[in-house]
Amino acid sequence: MSTLPHQIRLIGGQWKRTRLGVPGMPGLRPTPDRVRETLFNWLGQDLAGWRALDAFAGTGALGLEAASRGAQSVLLVEQDARLAAALRQHQQRLSASAVQVLRGDGVAALHGQPAGSLDVVFLDPPFAAASLYAPALAAAAKALRPGGFVYLEADASWQGRPEAASFTLRRHLKAGAVHAHLFCKPLPTEEKP
Repeated sequence: MSTLPHQIRLIGGQWKRTRLGVPGMPGLRPTPDRVRETLFNWLGQDLAGWRALDAFAGTGALGLEAASRGAQSVLLVEQDARLAAALRQHQQRLSASAVQVLRGDGVAALHGQPAGSLDVVFLDPPFAAASLYAPALAAAAKALRPGGFVYLEADASWQGRPEAASFTLRRHLKAGAVHAHLFCKPLPTEEKP
């Protein structure tokens, strides 16, 4: 029988202060509470009606936080079978009808979304999988509505990188080894020449 010695804590919304057990796995790096709090201060506390996709869900901390704050739909995509099973348990425990869990590839899931259908995309792949960032950003650019947001978490700054050229950087925070970025897909009147 597997144990879940690690936990995440939801920090806002209807499930505020709820603790959820997560598998202890090498490389699993939940977004720290402080960073999540800052992110949802940037996005706003009420995400009612928003459609979100957490492309590399891991512990589900980002997507579940969005659902807790009223997102209309949240797709948690996770390739690892053990993590996907834990996400399904969280979904059931919280009776989170707005949350769907998909075991699979996060970039492929983004490509499968209708153009302009998402309000926010969370991109937090394993730091060791640096090759996922560029294709995930490209797929997110198509799936997001104009004015939609991409949250990108990395071990280095993505300010000014050509892979992020289709977005406007709105916010950046460095907390320990984590660089948190909030990018926005420009509205048609804001597009760069």
